[in-house]
Amino acid sequence: MNVQEKHLSQDRSELLPGGRLGVLLIHGLTGCHESSYMWRLTEKLVACNYRVFRLDMRGCGAGEGLARLPNHCGRSADVAAALNYIAELYSDSPTSVVTFSLGGTLTLNLLAEVGETRVGNFERALMICPPVDLFSIERHFRTFFGRRYDKFFVRTVWEQILRRWRLFPETAPQVIPPRPEKLRDIDELVIAPSGGFSSVEDYYAKTQPGPKLAAVRQPVTILFSQDDPVVPFAPLLNYPVGPSIEKVITSHGGHLGFLGKPGLDADIRWLDWRILEWLESGESTLSSRQLAQSSCSV
Repeated sequence: MNVQEKHLSQDRSELLPGGRLGVLLIHGLTGCHESSYMWRLTEKLVACNYRVFRLDMRGCGAGEGLARLPNHCGRSADVAAALNYIAELYSDSPTSVVTFSLGGTLTLNLLAEVGETRVGNFERALMICPPVDLFSIERHFRTFFGRRYDKFFVRTVWEQILRRWRLFPETAPQVIPPRPEKLRDIDELVIAPSGGFSSVEDYYAKTQPGPKLAAVRQPVTILFSQDDPVVPFAPLLNYPVGPSIEKVITSHGGHLGFLGKPGLDADIRWLDWRILEWLESGESTLSSRQLAQSSCSV
């Protein structure tokens, strides 16, 4: 795990109304602090005087070579460590969390585990397309439309695993197997056993946050699109949630895309501007005004 910080001067940060100074960004699977959506949002947040932290998950970005064991959906303690680290650096700075895809899974698991206990200076979270049901994703990746995304993740994740085995040869098998065909195969061969799970089914069951959503007691907004080609949105509707969780589902947006119509915002990155409005409003929910600008899929 590695936390990259980018902020303006302390004097300028103190000008931000209401003391909402800190934002922790957490990327998705195969991403890192240098992913385009992380960079783009960071630049906009810094321009608005937010202090921004970008979390690299285990083996990702600047975090490559720091952890012997790979990341998985249950590594919620890594998010807690980042929040506590930020609180140590800036004890008077409330921190909002914005997550993308897998980053939301880790954060939801953390919030379900801690209940009403505040981690660091955590204030609220906005989660974009977080996987909440791992079994549904595995089934989706077996379909005609999901197979191409499965292949992409297999290629990228397997390359990351091979690099880790070269850095930490004691964690590698005696004979390096050929690249698996499916992401589930990687989960079964590497992720589940390295995380102490008895099987891939055990790993999915214990680390998917869907069944735990009712235990979340702190403010969370989850944003999904109906046409997400990677993470099915329907499971989000099937699990009971507590009153602290707001679910927002748009008709279009793809997976982390959410492009808007030209001329409605300063640029077509509809999602970036809704995140900024969510932060600046000081509210834990997205207002109907903020969602009035329909997005188009990518």
